[in-house]
Amino acid sequence: MSVDKVLEIRRADPSDSGCRAMIEELDQMQESLYPPESNYLDSIDQLQRPDYHFLGAYLDRKIVGCGALKIVEGKYGEIKRMYVKTGHRQLGIGQRLLGELEAHSTASGEMLVRLETGTKQLEALALYRRNGYKETSAFGDYCEGPQNVFMEKQLDR
Repeated sequence: MSVDKVLEIRRADPSDSGCRAMIEELDQMQESLYPPESNYLDSIDQLQRPDYHFLGAYLDRKIVGCGALKIVEGKYGEIKRMYVKTGHRQLGIGQRLLGELEAHSTASGEMLVRLETGTKQLEALALYRRNGYKETSAFGDYCEGPQNVFMEKQLDR
């Protein structure tokens, strides 16, 4: 069965029970990998603000992934809260989520997309590099740290 036939990427409410569980799973993973000062975990309340675009990835109507784009107007779009459940990786779900978030950034007029991830998230790093993201220095309110990786990509119009 092709994942394209049953995968739906759509705007979602981060406070929905399925999304909330996904975010809690992501938080637990992040907290198990990194010390608190290396984690920048936007809350559900933050994800509901108008400057965020939160997406859910649904496979057979069950949430299996999520991602958000924070618009920093006049500067860039920032990828936040990208996560695909372990048993659903390598199906192209992260790729589709990333593509939708990049499209929203372009539609919002922000042609530069940035993100912060961690050194231990090898699958995420591979996804971003495969999609043209290059390492850069810390941006916004972030601090450089030995476990943080900052990346960016200039989008085409």
